[in-house]
Amino acid sequence: NIPCTMLSRHIAILMVAFALYQVAIAATSAEANHILVDSEDRCNAIKVQILDSPDQFEAFKTFAKSDSTCPSGKSGGSLGSFGPGQMVREFDDVIFKTGTVGKVEGCVKTQFGYHLIYIVSRT
Repeated sequence: NIPCTMLSRHIAILMVAFALYQVAIAATSAEANHILVDSEDRCNAIKVQILDSPDQFEAFKTFAKSDSTCPSGKSGGSLGSFGPGQMVREFDDVIFKTGTVGKVEGCVKTQFGYHLIYIVSRT
């Protein structure tokens, strides 16, 4: 039998090791496109149309060009490559924590408006 205090120490060591492992495998860069609009209703309407499209990424880029209020819209909403912490927190959380590569994410509210996000890659 292992004494309770010894077992607690082992569990604590394993928890620290797991936390370090998670940091080690965390993404260090991502590439994404986004569409920025001024209302949640408009954001949701665009999302529905993109999700109904057979090629969602192409539809996403088309809507970015026609509807995004961000200058990146001209290039299909491309933000290029960036690392954690380079974007506002709400945006960053989707890109590096909760979002799925190759899926339309959002509507994400930030100080700039409402975003649809398409994560192209994450490494």
